[in-house]
Amino acid sequence: MLTQALTRPFTALDRAGHWGADLPLRLFLAWEFFESGLEKFNGSNWFADLQGSFPFPFDLLPAGLNWQLSMWAELICPLLLLLGLGTRLASAVLMVVTVVAIAAVHWPSEWSSLADLGRGYAITDQGYGNFKLPLIYLVALLPLLLKGAGRLSLDHWLRRQH
Repeated sequence: MLTQALTRPFTALDRAGHWGADLPLRLFLAWEFFESGLEKFNGSNWFADLQGSFPFPFDLLPAGLNWQLSMWAELICPLLLLLGLGTRLASAVLMVVTVVAIAAVHWPSEWSSLADLGRGYAITDQGYGNFKLPLIYLVALLPLLLKGAGRLSLDHWLRRQH
């Protein structure tokens, strides 16, 4: 009786969550990555300055190609997230872009202890890196990669058509 009284108020939330729990994540991530892609589209390539910091295999590619790959991934994949189309693939691509960005831009250039590394867990760079926000993006992309889009998605609609 007590369990039922405690769970009854959450029944509507359970139904709503079943339909669209992923939607806030998809909207948030689509906005953040698309905004970054637009900055690249409207800006000039600054990847040449940090080409040596890119992880393998991106360190072997020309900076211009890396710029194009990053820009188009950050323009196309957010649209896919928004529609819930190819959600797992779009999430995986954006995770790769984010890991490369962490390695090339956000990771501290030098650290000798976990305490030093911990100082890089910040939004602003005070000389210790600033990997907090990209790490948040990775964590937010993970459920979309693992579970895909929910029912409010083209992925779900297309699965039902087969």
